[in-house]
Amino acid sequence: MPRHNLNDLLAFVTVAREGSFTRAAAHLGVSQSALSQTVSGLEKRLKIRLLTRTTRSVSPTSAGERLMHAIGHRFDDIEAELDALTELRDKPAGTVRITCGDFVLRTVLLPRLTPLLLEYPDVKVEFDINYGFRDIVADRFDAGIRFGATVDKDMIAVPIGPKVRMAVLASPAYFASMPVPKKPEDLLDHRCIDIRYPTLGGLDAWEFEKRGRKVNVRVEGQVILNTSAHVPAAAVSGLGIAYLPEEEFAPHIEEGRLVQVLEDWCPSFSGYHLYYPSRRLPTPAFSLVLNALRCDGFS
Repeated sequence: MPRHNLNDLLAFVTVAREGSFTRAAAHLGVSQSALSQTVSGLEKRLKIRLLTRTTRSVSPTSAGERLMHAIGHRFDDIEAELDALTELRDKPAGTVRITCGDFVLRTVLLPRLTPLLLEYPDVKVEFDINYGFRDIVADRFDAGIRFGATVDKDMIAVPIGPKVRMAVLASPAYFASMPVPKKPEDLLDHRCIDIRYPTLGGLDAWEFEKRGRKVNVRVEGQVILNTSAHVPAAAVSGLGIAYLPEEEFAPHIEEGRLVQVLEDWCPSFSGYHLYYPSRRLPTPAFSLVLNALRCDGFS
């Protein structure tokens, strides 16, 4: 059986990932026509269509999807191994791509990584602010940040902070006109500020627990956001009750702009973790980032 040209396979993988011959050609540094001929030649040798082409887009066929899942990550592994050769140089180099949320970027990632980036000018970090559960393998991220309980089991998860506690809060003005909720179910009678997370599509239930009893409440309100960044400000403005990790409200709680309720229904849980694929060999640049963020002793 003749061996397949790895360049042909890399060409196919790049086009499938980019969804465009134009972008893939630019990425590979070849002409669009040459790239198209390469992929067509591969399809001819395999005697099966790998890509569906239209005037607006390019997408893998079912056979193409299967080939992508089989070989795509292998090119990533080769690239990671080559990046690892920078260990032979005096200073590590390369780009580390991390997907995360606003708050953890502002309070954890940037403060801890700034000294590293100043010390290693050849190391770059690209942050993707995203509230969806990105597939870091398919989307070619080096790592992601999530709460520990939500990390997939096939990932290596490293704690980067202490346990987290959710908080339910509203402004004093809001509670001046509405009764203070005594139990989670009372939230059904209140205006609540909600978040629509991209991965979920719909609105997620607010989760509570007290002495082993778990309660999920699907709240309603006038304001729905797609990130947590503006939730505290909306709550301070009196637009309703908000629900986020307690630390995101800290300044407003300390200065009396928000009043916390249902505290006995909000236990602590596993905090922020950096996670990455178990099969991927960390590059020197990624190892530096990992060591800068790691917080041993947290779980």
